Amino acid sequence: MTTQRIPLSRTLPSLLRRTVYIPNRKGLIGLAWKCHRPYSTEAEAVRPAENPSSPDQDSVPSHLNPSPEDYSRFIFQDKCRSVIYAGAGGNGCVSFLREKYIEEGPPNGGDGGSGGSIYIQAVEGLTSLHKLARRGVIKAGRGKNGQGKSKGGRRGEDVLLQVPVGTVVREVSRYDPVAEEWALRKRLRAQEQTEQVDELDEIGLPSIRHDRWVLYPGANPSDFLTTVFPRNPPRRQHIAALEPKAPIHLDLSKHMDKPILLSAGGVGGLGNPHWVSRSINRPKFASRGEGGTRLELEFELKLLADVGLVGKPNAGKSTLLRSLTNSRTRIGNWEFTTLSPNIGTVVIDDFKGRPLVESKGKAPRTNFTIADIPGLIENAHLDRGLGLGFLRHIERAGILAFVVDLSAGDPIQGLKNLWYELSEYERIRDTEPAFKDEGDSLTWVPPTHGLPELQSEPPEAFSNSELPDLTLPPIHTKPWFVVATKADLPETQEQFKKLRDYLSAVEKAQVEHPGGHPDGWREKIHAVPVSAMRGQGVERIPKLVMEFLQ
Repeated sequence: MTTQRIPLSRTLPSLLRRTVYIPNRKGLIGLAWKCHRPYSTEAEAVRPAENPSSPDQDSVPSHLNPSPEDYSRFIFQDKCRSVIYAGAGGNGCVSFLREKYIEEGPPNGGDGGSGGSIYIQAVEGLTSLHKLARRGVIKAGRGKNGQGKSKGGRRGEDVLLQVPVGTVVREVSRYDPVAEEWALRKRLRAQEQTEQVDELDEIGLPSIRHDRWVLYPGANPSDFLTTVFPRNPPRRQHIAALEPKAPIHLDLSKHMDKPILLSAGGVGGLGNPHWVSRSINRPKFASRGEGGTRLELEFELKLLADVGLVGKPNAGKSTLLRSLTNSRTRIGNWEFTTLSPNIGTVVIDDFKGRPLVESKGKAPRTNFTIADIPGLIENAHLDRGLGLGFLRHIERAGILAFVVDLSAGDPIQGLKNLWYELSEYERIRDTEPAFKDEGDSLTWVPPTHGLPELQSEPPEAFSNSELPDLTLPPIHTKPWFVVATKADLPETQEQFKKLRDYLSAVEKAQVEHPGGHPDGWREKIHAVPVSAMRGQGVERIPKLVMEFLQ
């Protein structure tokens, strides 16, 4: 029995895990192999080639019938709270000119830099607030202190908050040091007029407070009592005029090319040259920078989609979204497969040929978006199931598409149940809570102990202020149509005929609107039979949506 010898050049790359260097004829470094998987070369050589036409390919799941593991999941958060701090201004500098033959030079301290500001911008492409929620506390940069030789401090770094289009920003609380300072001065001025200034108020007088002034290096704490400081009113940056009116309430429903200002940073302190007067030739003090505003904001995302899919769990909404778009949402034969809204884009014109639908508008649209909302169960308006957590996303959809499963019983009753949940949610949303007695409302009382700086009353603009409600169109006045899924089954033919006749009667006002609204939408109510699993009949949906959008 003879054994075949294997060349050494074939065994080294497959058996060794270290790099092998083989010198060439001239003694230089030649070819280098580095093997990470031994026996891989021989195993691939022995392995037979797969037959592309094997019968196993018939069992491979397609895009519309994937395996349970074939889906993409992204972190979704539609509501969060963040605390943002505008940057404080830098302190002014106490410095004097030092040159030869000049014993006592003039003051040349620089001003402090302004603090960083907070900006916000709504951009397309973002679909969640989870990145903003992770940051929690957001602080802008503090301005640098001034330096000698009249060098001003650098301004603090700004912060830009990017949020998805459709974000609503509400102000929860605010602390403005400049407003607090003005309120403190106003109260002390009133106390001086009534001659009710005691020892505690003397400590809080603005003229000798430590938080407003900086003394020269080496000064004693007692110098704050002996030094006569000039008048130093609180100041703001000029860009503070661009801030939205307090309390902040923004509805960012459109893409923004430029960000808007939320909170301007504190203005920097003034160096000692600003305090030269007839009585003070060489001021040995400078002012401190103003503090930054603290805001606690609530961000709420209401998805902006052209079409919103509304249906019960396991009605085929996610499969329909896959058949219309390239979305890889999770689908399965169990309820609540979709736990968070998903958005897909239907491309009308990819500029490679004739568009899918001819646009008649002045600005032809190239695509539209579809939002897949988690399924609604009975009493979803009472926060059952996923309930109110995602019902608010339907408010922003321009068109409602009710997905009804023809194999799950009476489709007409199923459509009425969906409309009932939307109508009840709309009624609860529009109902304002009213207190029966005045004692039911709680009023916060500030503490009456501590320094006067901590006892200043809030500005009048925030007393008993209420946030204005969003002006959104009623849900029942929006265009809507019905998508009847699983229409390829033989037993669903009669169910679809009943549904079509019912919608025709609703359009002609022969029967009551399924939501019970006299002014509900009744124009061009269509029923589209589809088989989302097979991708049949879905080509009518883009044409129908474009008719509504135009």
